[in-house]
Amino acid sequence: MTDEIKVKMTDVHKAFGRKVVLDGVNLEVKKGESLVIIGGSGTGKSVTIKCIQGLLTPDSGSIQVDGKEIVGMNAKELERVNAQTGMLFQGAALFDSLNIWENVAFGLIQGKKMKRAEAKEIAIKKLAQVGLSADVGMLYPDEVSGGMKKRVGLARAIASDPELIFFDEPTTGLDPIMSDVINDLIRSCVKDLGATGITITHDMSSVRKIADKVAMLYKGKIIWYGNVADIDHSDNPYVEQFINGRAEGPIQMEIRG
Repeated sequence: MTDEIKVKMTDVHKAFGRKVVLDGVNLEVKKGESLVIIGGSGTGKSVTIKCIQGLLTPDSGSIQVDGKEIVGMNAKELERVNAQTGMLFQGAALFDSLNIWENVAFGLIQGKKMKRAEAKEIAIKKLAQVGLSADVGMLYPDEVSGGMKKRVGLARAIASDPELIFFDEPTTGLDPIMSDVINDLIRSCVKDLGATGITITHDMSSVRKIADKVAMLYKGKIIWYGNVADIDHSDNPYVEQFINGRAEGPIQMEIRG
């Protein structure tokens, strides 16, 4: 890990109609660092990473990746930036019509125009990194378990040896043991690549396992940021309520009748 900044957000605002989702987000992620963004549903976690990826354009503010301003960047330049990134989707998001190795190699074949034989070789190696054998590569997504699908999604995320990897709720739908396995794999894969990781989750076991730094979003603002080791004595009532899963506290859940 270095002191170089990989991602920098400065006073980022984003609204959808009257609903303000991001209300002046300021955030820095160093190269080689694992940042986890926590917060309840609807607090802007997904919108934050979509803005960093250029999938959404902020209403105002600055987002820099490797010192390059991506807000307002044209599609071709943005494609070059995103060629250095990987993504583990919440539901793994595998293509049912492709077998496992083809799913892992999809970006290599379609995005980098790599020959299938070379892409397959890389895919098998990446599957091995997440604890799956070459035989699994010939199966189809509907032939493997939820935990295996998540591993395949992780193998795809690291297939191109990205410098920046996004993880969207990586343990959703998994049992506690498989969640721990996935957390361990995420930590080791990011470390082996020397990559920067940005994760969004509400699973505190994931936070404690994979984070170097933690940022909490609430009502469109970062209300706490610090080392993961400091989260249990943050002296922030919002953080205390969230990490302990208490109904009582300053965070009031909206209940619609």
